[in-house]
Amino acid sequence: MKENVIDVLLYLFENYIDNDDVGQPDKATLETELEQVGFPELEIDKALVWLENMTVIAEESPDAKPVAPDLTMRFYAEEELELLNTTCRGYLLFLEQVGVLDAATREIVIERVLALDTDEIDLEQLKWVVLMVLFYQPGREVAYAWMEDLVFEDMEAVIH
Repeated sequence: MKENVIDVLLYLFENYIDNDDVGQPDKATLETELEQVGFPELEIDKALVWLENMTVIAEESPDAKPVAPDLTMRFYAEEELELLNTTCRGYLLFLEQVGVLDAATREIVIERVLALDTDEIDLEQLKWVVLMVLFYQPGREVAYAWMEDLVFEDMEAVIH
């Protein structure tokens, strides 16, 4: 089984990041645990760097006025088009239209997807990246809760 960075991130997110009941282990302990679970060392290193580089939006200046979502249009670079298929790009647009993502957070999601250093990403993986990005963004708790419902409702639909 070929594990990749997103698999390591999902393991970490499910077991540590979004779990208040579990203490946060140090990096060495975490690396050892991930290796024992079966993740390759290279993918563990990439995942930990990915988390360390999680971007947090800087506070907007008081003079900045938010742009209405219907007045913006996102043009994707060739590299982004190769990685994000039509379904993924449509889902990002949907999340913007319903207010889960704003333009700045969408850009962080795209940057974090590119940072996964993978050849392809599917819709389920994109949803998890969005969830992780929202988790780290201050003031986005409502959007995070909404996205969490979307991710876990989809998982229940697959299980049943």
